[in-house]
Amino acid sequence: MESKIEVLSTVKIQHSPDLYKIVDSLNRTLKQKDLMFGLALDQENKNTAIFTIYRT
Repeated sequence: MESKIEVLSTVKIQHSPDLYKIVDSLNRTLKQKDLMFGLALDQENKNTAIFTIYRT
């Protein structure tokens, strides 16, 4: 079975220590809607986070 993940949106935002809580809440709440949320630090600027929304 092949799983296709589609990127719906990506945005760079200022990093905050509590951002992961928002992403975790979104993932728990909206996984039944086939949505997934990701958060990563920007490799070039550690004060910037990259927030991505996916459709699974």
